[in-house]
Amino acid sequence: MRTRGLTKRFGHQTAVDGIDLTVPTGAVFGFLGPNGSGKTTTIRMLLGLVTPTAGSVELLGEPMPLRAGRALPRVGALVEGPAFHPYLSGRDNLVRLDAADRTTERGTAARRIDGALDRVGLLPAAGKRYRAYSLGMRQRLAIAAALLTPKDLMVLDEPTNGLDPQGTREVRTLIGSLAEDGTTVLVSSHLLAEVEQVCTHLGVMHVGRLVAQGTAAELRGDREVEASIETDRPETAAAVLRELGLADVRVVRRRAVGRLAGVAPERVVSACVQGGLAVTGFAVDAPTLEDVFVSLTGEGFDVSG
Repeated sequence: MRTRGLTKRFGHQTAVDGIDLTVPTGAVFGFLGPNGSGKTTTIRMLLGLVTPTAGSVELLGEPMPLRAGRALPRVGALVEGPAFHPYLSGRDNLVRLDAADRTTERGTAARRIDGALDRVGLLPAAGKRYRAYSLGMRQRLAIAAALLTPKDLMVLDEPTNGLDPQGTREVRTLIGSLAEDGTTVLVSSHLLAEVEQVCTHLGVMHVGRLVAQGTAAELRGDREVEASIETDRPETAAAVLRELGLADVRVVRRRAVGRLAGVAPERVVSACVQGGLAVTGFAVDAPTLEDVFVSLTGEGFDVSG
């Protein structure tokens, strides 16, 4: 899935500003950004729900919206929360949805519905009315609805929004299982802690612009990983770090700190010990996604919700 120069304007307001987004096949792609950054508008354009002002969208190799009829049956989506009949059971809700889909086979409906419910862990609660479902169960039912037929791509917009820790774990586990089966998953979220645990690739939106994208490791950047040596001679330790090639070396209380810049962490301890230093502590600190976001946008971010 990719976009080129994708833009959406509402009057004089630019919601999405010329983004070139690439979601690799088989990835769990975390689409990050605070509320109002343009994530949901982008997703709507990807799915053909909103017409772009400019730019192009290619979904599963098909140009959108020209080939929407070929691409969308292979895509499952949960955008802005699930909507079901509260007086019907989970299974009956899926029966109604499946009956409305002209691309499915009626003879396989029962098997596919039970399979989708089982996939999301709701088969034991299939006969329970939707109004009695927890928030986590409702989100999982929405994902089951998207899985009534095999999907190559799942697009989940804020799938853990409003969930308690248990519901969040349930959805996170489900996303992991989808990825293990080879489904590409796009997860839009403003919760860094959740994205950090499940995503292989990331894209960061800020005020309608895509300010960075790549693997999680690429966005963090190996050059930003810092080593910290605690010793009673921090100035001497700092000199050792400089000799090894660490960058931005500085002394902070009883610690010498520097960016590894490609130097293997084990070499730091070894060099300090060989230099006669009594090392009382050693740590390697990689930047968090929050650090990355702040460095890219200059503002804070909702880490845990």
